[in-house]
Amino acid sequence: MQIREGLRYTNNHEWVRLESNGTVTVGISDYAQDALGDVVYVDLPAVGRSVAAGESIAEVESTKSVNDVYAPISGVVTTVNEPLMDAPELVNSDPFGAGWFATITPVDGADLDALMDAAAYTAFTEE
Repeated sequence: MQIREGLRYTNNHEWVRLESNGTVTVGISDYAQDALGDVVYVDLPAVGRSVAAGESIAEVESTKSVNDVYAPISGVVTTVNEPLMDAPELVNSDPFGAGWFATITPVDGADLDALMDAAAYTAFTEE
């Protein structure tokens, strides 16, 4: 299982990367994609949608189950990864790269501080 330094993580297994323009990119962790199995469908949020931290923003369907992806922070969805609609398997093959879900413009930067760093997430997944 891969856990990348420099990212923040949620207890629902989303990862968050702060971008240079102040937005955050959101995806699911390697741990989550492995637990899901083969991803066969992804439903993405609408661009411009206001989201609250903890709110479901996307849905991932795999050969095993259907799961929600939750907003790790409050803000506005600014972009979505449209290629996932035609190639949902990118979530499995490249969860930290081409398998991202959306970018969000944060309402409050302090939301990021509440998320786990790589060390804390590693400990969380080993519990």
